Amino acid sequence: FNTDQGSQFTSEAFLNELKLRNIRISMDGKGRWMDNVMIERLWRSVKHEEVYLKAYDTVKQAKQSIAEYLDFYNTIRPHSSLNKATPNEFYDQHLLKVMAA
Repeated sequence: FNTDQGSQFTSEAFLNELKLRNIRISMDGKGRWMDNVMIERLWRSVKHEEVYLKAYDTVKQAKQSIAEYLDFYNTIRPHSSLNKATPNEFYDQHLLKVMAA
């Protein structure tokens, strides 16, 4: 399990739960924001474009809605960092290049 060193991940209660389940713990270096920059950006988008805009009635509804958003994020939403491609398009384009090499 790899995380940054945020307080939720370094709390004794959280670490004990991982240890009880024999989960190996790995943490990025302190202040190493570049280690997680892509995933941090993803979660920012999920929160600001989905979660904060809705009031879910149930956990099931939240899971379904967030799953739909993630599908949208990966297959429809263009990303400026990928030259307006979707993550799936970018992956497919680069996978073909790697496989052809």
